[in-house]
Amino acid sequence: MKLFRKLFLTKLFLTLPLALIAALVVLGVLTGCAGAAGAVQREPGKSYELVLLDTNDHHGTVLPTADKRGGLAERAAFIQSVRKNNPNVLLVDAGDINTGTALSNMFAGEIDIKAYNMMGYDAVTFGNHEFDGTMAKLDSQIVEAAFPFVSSNIMKADSSFLGGHQYLVKDYQGFRLGIIGITTLRTLEIAGPDKRLTFLPEIDAARAAVALLRTRERVDIVIALTHMGDRKEAPDHVTSPELAAAVPGIDIIVDGHSHTYMDAPLKAGDTYIVSANEWGKYVGDGKLTVVNGKLEKFDWAPVEINNKDKQIYAPDPAVAAMIAPYSEKAGASFREVLGQAAGDFIFGKRLTRYGETALGDMMNDANVWYFRTMFNQNIDFAFHNGGTFRSPLSKGPITTEDILTVLPFDNYLYIVSLKGSDLIELFNFIGAIAQGAGGFPQFSKEVRYTIDKTPGQDKGIVEDITIGGAPIDPGRTYRFCTNDYILNGGDGYAVVKNKAIDPFNTSLLLSYVVTEYIKNQKTISPSLDGRLTVIGGETP
Repeated sequence: MKLFRKLFLTKLFLTLPLALIAALVVLGVLTGCAGAAGAVQREPGKSYELVLLDTNDHHGTVLPTADKRGGLAERAAFIQSVRKNNPNVLLVDAGDINTGTALSNMFAGEIDIKAYNMMGYDAVTFGNHEFDGTMAKLDSQIVEAAFPFVSSNIMKADSSFLGGHQYLVKDYQGFRLGIIGITTLRTLEIAGPDKRLTFLPEIDAARAAVALLRTRERVDIVIALTHMGDRKEAPDHVTSPELAAAVPGIDIIVDGHSHTYMDAPLKAGDTYIVSANEWGKYVGDGKLTVVNGKLEKFDWAPVEINNKDKQIYAPDPAVAAMIAPYSEKAGASFREVLGQAAGDFIFGKRLTRYGETALGDMMNDANVWYFRTMFNQNIDFAFHNGGTFRSPLSKGPITTEDILTVLPFDNYLYIVSLKGSDLIELFNFIGAIAQGAGGFPQFSKEVRYTIDKTPGQDKGIVEDITIGGAPIDPGRTYRFCTNDYILNGGDGYAVVKNKAIDPFNTSLLLSYVVTEYIKNQKTISPSLDGRLTVIGGETP
């Protein structure tokens, strides 16, 4: 009971195209393979129940946030309280354990994996941020995890599935449950996965895995852990609702990537879709009722893991004790005060992906200040993708930890050039970026422009662009600062990757340059100056 069984496919089976695999399984050609599962015993008409607890987009939030939400030890306390009152609990995560707070980043996610082990996660899929580091780092996390990573669409060079599980099977009294894992192909653009990995199309891979579960493994219920999101970031971005519509046989999708807060499940066809926001601030709490091997009912709601006004879940002592020595080791360097913030640099629901923000303004202006004054570089402007910025900066003392939490990525800064004609092409691309996508940019004060996103247009139109107070001269060459991620074409910035001239690696991290700026300024104040105007857009 409740034991995972690692499944393998024959060499011949692995060489077949995914579409053919699915077709053969559906036709029953492969149902007689050795290892096909027997039926689970159940009483006709009897109701069987399972509690589903789900998280997503943890992003290294080891300790509670500034407003006292989340925290791994606090999450563990909630999970224990549920397990005390329910015999059958399935605990899953839809990816992006990595990349977030400075404490987690310093120890390469080691704290987070240990805490997930202690909480007893049953299954986790890979998010795009699992590929921010090296393959060696990810391999180490897979080895250290006491829980299985499941991936149905990422294959290694030896044709095995990353993490060792194309799917998982779990038996409960009265029904058999299967779990698949799907990671967005956007990962190939917005992260840096090892070139030896192959990402299979989401829909094809899901169809193949579901067909195997339904036919070969004879499961009754299928849960998909998807790191795909429900918000389209690019024309070729497959979302979780699109997956549900295209792949029959999935009962529940536990989704991540878009950090969506849901107060009740979405429904796409016969599939329920749930997502529990971000950073462990919520845990999804659902109850499946299964009758005659069918999902008869699914109730689900997010449970808030504390807030500044209401502390319900005290830290679990064992998890807190595990975290303590890591915090102590990191504390001294993180607590250094760099300067003061005269007001709150708000982040909201990832506002740097929607329009001008004081946070993005300040950090890009910091780049221009640093390279003009410290490096004697005559740069025209600076810009970064909005997804670079990950949290607010609160009024009061600013510490090293605060900066590393806002800027968790090890982004190295480059100074590069583009011809004016290519710069116009860059802004045309920027106009097409959907609000909410990580590629939506933040600029320094030398740049001013308008994006018209009036509904009904194929894409946003960029207008009234000026650099240093003048329109772009197609024949001139412009020099600017950006990060290595954009220079390598991340978030679709192909024009920078393909047409950049004389790229100069400053060997400096974005976080370092911002730190030096704050030390110099001593006090920074949040403000907007209208460098970006969005017409007809949206604000989350």
